[in-house]
Amino acid sequence: MRTRRLALTAAGTVLALAAGGPVAAAPSPPPAPKPQLTDQAVQKAVDRLPQYIADTMRSTGVPGLSVAVVHRDEVIYLKGFGVRRTGQSGGVGPDTVFQIASLSKPISSTVVAGTLKDPAGFADRTELPGFALKDPWVTAHVTTTDLFSHRSGLPDHAGDLLEDLGYDRAYILDHLRLEPLSPFRASYAYTNFGFTAAAEAIARAHGTSWQKLAADTLFKPAGMTRTSTEFSAFAKAPDHAATHVKNPDGTWSPRYVRDPDAQAPAGGVSSTARDMARWMRLQLGDGTLDGKRIIPSATLQRTHLPEIVSQDVNATGRPTFYGLGWNVTYDDAGRLRLSHSGAFDLGANTNVTLLPLEQLGIVVLTNGAPVGLADAVALDFFDTAEHGKPTTDWLPLTAALYAKLDDADRSKTDYAHPPANAKPARADSAYTGTYDNPYYGRLTVTADPAGKGLTLSLGPKPLRFPLTHYDGDTFSFVTAGENAVGRTGVTFSDGTVRIEYLDENHLGTFTRR
Repeated sequence: MRTRRLALTAAGTVLALAAGGPVAAAPSPPPAPKPQLTDQAVQKAVDRLPQYIADTMRSTGVPGLSVAVVHRDEVIYLKGFGVRRTGQSGGVGPDTVFQIASLSKPISSTVVAGTLKDPAGFADRTELPGFALKDPWVTAHVTTTDLFSHRSGLPDHAGDLLEDLGYDRAYILDHLRLEPLSPFRASYAYTNFGFTAAAEAIARAHGTSWQKLAADTLFKPAGMTRTSTEFSAFAKAPDHAATHVKNPDGTWSPRYVRDPDAQAPAGGVSSTARDMARWMRLQLGDGTLDGKRIIPSATLQRTHLPEIVSQDVNATGRPTFYGLGWNVTYDDAGRLRLSHSGAFDLGANTNVTLLPLEQLGIVVLTNGAPVGLADAVALDFFDTAEHGKPTTDWLPLTAALYAKLDDADRSKTDYAHPPANAKPARADSAYTGTYDNPYYGRLTVTADPAGKGLTLSLGPKPLRFPLTHYDGDTFSFVTAGENAVGRTGVTFSDGTVRIEYLDENHLGTFTRR
């Protein structure tokens, strides 16, 4: 739609010139937006936070939350709520370390901005051994900007399923070359490992690791003493928040551990509300903090520019763009709004939202799988600051958005209930054996010696999944990991086996050796 609109505009200009008619002078630009929020308005929003957070934590059951608000280069609110881990007494405070998931992306774009002297550096080609895309021309032209704004053409979340199966970063980046591509720089699809490839290429160009580059460029100079890109630092922190998921009975428990090291620049940062407040002050201070220049102004501002349309409309009803690690929108007053959410289905949800013109920002960190809480707190805060009270009940809206995302990839087939006229399976020997796939590697199917059924094994470790018969040559198993989608189908046919949830991009068929 956007391309078509631009084409029509150009065609209209050509027709006017060809007709010899006068060309109207370009209209004057609209006046620059001005700050609108008073200290009193912001304070009213701050005063609402404790009760709103308590109420929404009670209604969702999310165990712990930490929040920071900055305004005009001051931290005006900093507090923890709830517990770090259910069943234990340790409470959440401003220095509790949380996994921030995809909130890592604007952190990482800040790091890259700090390594560049000129914004043009974001247009440098991404060169990393073992990384290529399916189209050699795209490989030769893809840049940091393309990968940081998810416009490389890689499919949505390309590589994430390989991570779930246990493959390391090198394997995943090497196999992105097999992923089908959408039009380069003309399509948006969120990709953690494309983002990671660009960041790793920049670290390599500086002769160091991404972890050290982030620490030396941002964390140490900004005094973010409890922030890291390494899972081990999070796991060893005495004051860290365990990740929690919701149980069928409505309670929450820390059943899973999420190690995101493979995609560290895209989702592997851990931090605290206090450290994130320092980073927000740096962002709103145009790269300065406590009177010290940390990040060049020009390169930091470059990360705030829109690069591609990411949503026709967002939760507020406005179009959303993606910049360099940021969701970028403009409100009705023309003010820039920057935001990003982070979510681990294995137990974390975060949000940061900045209104640079107002020098106002909020960060919300939680230790529960996404149910909309972090986003609702941020949206309610800004809504109250703008209007004196919330104009919308944000939690049901954000909860519904996450529920929709959760359901989107689930199979349309209910494999837990075979059809009444289901055909029987063949003998186990018809299915057992080793199968190969250029993207997902080796798959083996083995039969239990006691006749208790088939087991499918995937990944380098490997992971083992008991198969349940559904109908004829179709079985199913319960998926696992960050991108689990419930039961998925397994269909055997003429020496091949197709795994349904691995086959969205037609890469999920394995061939018997």
